[in-house]
Amino acid sequence: MPRTTAPTRHSSWFLLVTALFVTCLIVSNITAVKLIDVGGLVLPAAVIVFPLSYILGDVLTEVYGFARARQVIWLGFLCNLLAVAAIAVAGALPAAGFWDGQDAFDRILGATPRILAASFAAYLVGELVNSYVLARLKLATEGRHLWLRTIGSTLIGQLLDSAVFITLAFAGIMPVEALATAVVTQWLVKSAYEALATPLTYAAVGFLKRVDDVDVYERDLHFKVFPTAD
Repeated sequence: MPRTTAPTRHSSWFLLVTALFVTCLIVSNITAVKLIDVGGLVLPAAVIVFPLSYILGDVLTEVYGFARARQVIWLGFLCNLLAVAAIAVAGALPAAGFWDGQDAFDRILGATPRILAASFAAYLVGELVNSYVLARLKLATEGRHLWLRTIGSTLIGQLLDSAVFITLAFAGIMPVEALATAVVTQWLVKSAYEALATPLTYAAVGFLKRVDDVDVYERDLHFKVFPTAD
């Protein structure tokens, strides 16, 4: 029988999933600057990669528990903050006289403080709530119906993520009706993405539970935003 408490050491597979999670987060923030047209819907190109962070977050929570997933969420936040700071410093440094790409660099990689703040806030709220809801549902369902837990937590987490980002980034710039439409559109697209990826989630969860011999149930779970010695 798999252990039901989090292991004291991180396995190689846990580290791999963590690395994939952080990579998806950073790549999505870089690619979000491009707007794409998908069947008449205008969406940031990050929609290709960002939902994967929710899938990986679900895998981490389901297998290793909310406390470990929360650590990874904050690690992703710090890594993304480092990436943003490095890009800002690179953009501010004087360009070589023969290099003519400064305008392109600034346009693609130079995000406004408001957009960055909205992105960071949305990420933390959405990911933490998604992980917490999944952990709670795991207890409520006694580990059954994984599809219900992953899709249910994603519907809540992605809704909050989209609502926080769109509101903080574009309130006062876009009409209220347009804000609501943007929130709903992104929410439905991202949630549909995860629903379609449910077989992949099942496969990853089953594999990790088997190779790491762990299936965490946090029966004394309390919501804490910051990592602690739970």
